[in-house]
Amino acid sequence: MSQKPCEVIDFDEALLDSCPAEEKAELMTEARILAQAFATEGAVEELEEMAETLSAGFRDAEMERAHARKLSAALKRLARDPWNEAD
Repeated sequence: MSQKPCEVIDFDEALLDSCPAEEKAELMTEARILAQAFATEGAVEELEEMAETLSAGFRDAEMERAHARKLSAALKRLARDPWNEAD
């Protein structure tokens, strides 16, 4: 009996891609602003740390959990491809 290969889905990518275009653009802009303010240029590790912090629930009291998760996904995407302006 042959088994079909499993499809691996990146939850963060799926979450960000499920957002309407305008919201996705706003999230990517917010991620870039955070990166400029708190990460050294090109510091992928710092972006990933910020994303993990948001994802783990450490966030400002004014930020909703859903927004924090989406922003975390945007930071991860930015860490993977900082030059992708199409998002």
